[in-house]
Amino acid sequence: MIRNLIRQVAKRVRHSAAAIGVVVVAGVVLAQPGEAQARYAALVMDADTGTVLYAANADTRNYPASLTKMMTLYMTFEALDQGRLTLHQRLPVSRRAQGMAPSKLYLHAGETISVQNAVLALVTKSANDAAVVLAEALGGAEWKFARMMTERARALGMKRTTFRNASGLPNRHQLSTARDMATLSRALIYDFPEYYHYFSTTRFSYNGRAYGNHNNLLEEYRGTDGIKTGYIRASGFNLAASVVRQGRRLIAVVFGGRTARSRDQHIMALLDKGFAKARQLRTIPVVAPPPRKPVQILRTASKADEVKVAAAGSGVVPVPPARTGIQQADRTALRDKVARVVDGLPVPGYGRPEEVQVAARETSNAEGRYAVQVGAYRDAAPAHVAAVRAGNAVPQILGTSEVSVSRIRGDQGPLYRARLTGLDRTDAERACRALVAHGTDCLVIQPRGGVEVAFNAK
Repeated sequence: MIRNLIRQVAKRVRHSAAAIGVVVVAGVVLAQPGEAQARYAALVMDADTGTVLYAANADTRNYPASLTKMMTLYMTFEALDQGRLTLHQRLPVSRRAQGMAPSKLYLHAGETISVQNAVLALVTKSANDAAVVLAEALGGAEWKFARMMTERARALGMKRTTFRNASGLPNRHQLSTARDMATLSRALIYDFPEYYHYFSTTRFSYNGRAYGNHNNLLEEYRGTDGIKTGYIRASGFNLAASVVRQGRRLIAVVFGGRTARSRDQHIMALLDKGFAKARQLRTIPVVAPPPRKPVQILRTASKADEVKVAAAGSGVVPVPPARTGIQQADRTALRDKVARVVDGLPVPGYGRPEEVQVAARETSNAEGRYAVQVGAYRDAAPAHVAAVRAGNAVPQILGTSEVSVSRIRGDQGPLYRARLTGLDRTDAERACRALVAHGTDCLVIQPRGGVEVAFNAK
């Protein structure tokens, strides 16, 4: 009787253990909705075209950790761009900010910190207390700011990202993907070129203490100019990196490194392979041929819509009027003309921010090359179309030039300058005279960016 009882108990224990094993396995394979699948993920992208050169689990949702601060900084740069903040404005430190877990600056409630120092603290030290200071300044409360972050992420195309705080400290519902973080990296680079340089900061001093940047690639991998590291136990070691070599920029994102060192070595290996593969891709400087009949929307606008650009030493120089958008038929035509396949990889055409290729194009101006400007517009699409049409209007002079659409700050918001770069002075002046004959206003731009001559169509 005792033996039978022992056998029954043992049988029940075996069944229970088996059931528990099934539950555990199911928990690994089938993660609950809204939870991270803590695992390796990576993506390497050509920044100008958006071409993906490598991807592994790129759409798997994981904990972003301090990569979250990239969105906090995006929102901060946007506020600076719109005049809602200034770099030297001092922001109050709350008790909540003081009580944040390290890494932090050990700010004290009641004191203040400048916006610029808060930005530098996020970029280098990855300071959680400074992140809360910015969140409360922009959103009133961190949880409200997190909602704003999520809304902006959706607008940027980050479809699988949800934010719950400004710092990246553990929250089971704060999730993102390697693809989404590459999208955010790209947006920071092209939307805010005037602030992106902060990500290159290697050392930051505050209250007598110096802090080094956690992004080791800045000093170990040639061409790195950003962007952000991240770590919590549940995510592993994460990194978003941006590297420019020979005028081409790659963005790489890795989630789930076992150590900071192994993560760095892995992402450098991915970038090496990415640059080797990217050399086979062609850039898309000019879309040709244009429609035979120019689309008049680029030249017709109400007086109130006309854009005037202040030229250094030349007063106010009129340029073609800006439009807030482009007709759908013309947008579709532009997309169809640019879209193609290179080496079996799709290269997207029109789209945000493909046309805003600032760094590589503006470098030619800084190296002694002239440019011609044919307009300043409220949207990148018509700016790109205007530059393309100008290039095709006088191909004998501008056939080897490259389109540059760069974002600047105007009195009423961002403007996009339509330029063709890589010219000498003689060709720039010849091109402007020829464009005037086609009814297009034109500015000759000096190598350092100043306006040399204004040619106005009558």
